[in-house]
Amino acid sequence: MRLVLNDYSGHPFQVQLSRELARRGHQVRHVHCTSYRTGKGAVTVKADDPPGFSVETIDLGEEFDKYRYARRIRQELRYARLFRREVDLTGVDVVLCCNVPLLALDRVQRTIAGAGVPFVFWQQDVYSLAMADAARGALPVVGGAVGRRFVHIEQRVLRESAAVVTISADFEPLLTDWGVPPEHLHTVENWAPLEDLPVRPRDNGWATAHGLGSRPVVLYAGTLGMKHDPSLLLVLAERLQDDADLLVVSEGQGVDWLAEQVADHGLTNVRFLPFQPMEAFPDVLASADVLVALLEPDAGAFSVPSKVLSYHCAGRPVLAAIPSANLAARIVERAGSGIVVAPGDADALAEAGLSLVRDPERRTQMGRAARTYAEQTFDIQPIGDRFERILAEVTGPGTTRGGPVARDPGEAETT
Repeated sequence: MRLVLNDYSGHPFQVQLSRELARRGHQVRHVHCTSYRTGKGAVTVKADDPPGFSVETIDLGEEFDKYRYARRIRQELRYARLFRREVDLTGVDVVLCCNVPLLALDRVQRTIAGAGVPFVFWQQDVYSLAMADAARGALPVVGGAVGRRFVHIEQRVLRESAAVVTISADFEPLLTDWGVPPEHLHTVENWAPLEDLPVRPRDNGWATAHGLGSRPVVLYAGTLGMKHDPSLLLVLAERLQDDADLLVVSEGQGVDWLAEQVADHGLTNVRFLPFQPMEAFPDVLASADVLVALLEPDAGAFSVPSKVLSYHCAGRPVLAAIPSANLAARIVERAGSGIVVAPGDADALAEAGLSLVRDPERRTQMGRAARTYAEQTFDIQPIGDRFERILAEVTGPGTTRGGPVARDPGEAETT
């Protein structure tokens, strides 16, 4: 197959899938947005990469703004225009899209359909429901209508996809109710790239370089928005002050708020670092004794934080404030790899964190269980088999192949 895997975020396990499919002889072009700030995977071509693997980037010319809605909408539409202009779909057999913001996704899908190429939606979340809630809160008069429009867009994208890959079977009742044919639905649970996340020693070069000594470290790594309720980390830091340091490796609005609160409360056991490169990430995780994950209460079943999966590779216990219905919570409990408390329960999170910090034997047992789960579950071979079968289904005999993409008459590139 000649495949374009368009992962807007550039996350680690998506690019691992691109490499795995290229190792099988497929021609894979991995597209991501350099303007989106997050923990990136290995999104540059390496010397030992298979010859069929390549990387293409889309640069908005400015950092993607998650929080200012008017600017974000403009940037999403610009991404769709740049995809149309810069990604050559001539001769492409199939496009797999992941993590593309909804308004951009709508137009990207139309571009791909116009080229006669099958479109597969790798759905990481039900984006429109959260967007509809936000619209109703921000726009009291017209928010309901705006929210319904978001839901309509996602429903259309889903129904017009040749296949939909969800990350949990929990998605299926809603998508079936939205009119997605059951035979188009496939579930492949997310994973983390074992080959990029080996277990590393607690005392390593990265830890030494950042002055992390023998005092226990509780680490939060990854996206931290206000929706994750960073106040939970503030309470956790206060409770740990005499026992451990809290290290936050992240960027964005939630981090800025937390840093201000830490200063106001005079806490001396909290440190902040920006997102770290993928090659350093195993040592980053290894430098911690406990790894923290947060998810907002209304996330329910439709968002599985990938950091929880990366944490399992590191062989460290997971401390999670996640809804019990969420797949990530079920994974931690099933694997025996950590402690799950209700989201928003700061006291329960702090007490659980303190109990882990003070019990090294329990941490060791949970860390071993975490790595065992990762090794048993994150094998890229069967995951690659599953995706290969799904993609083969939509590129079978009679499937229309891609051709040149015509620009809309008078379409202008704007900023």
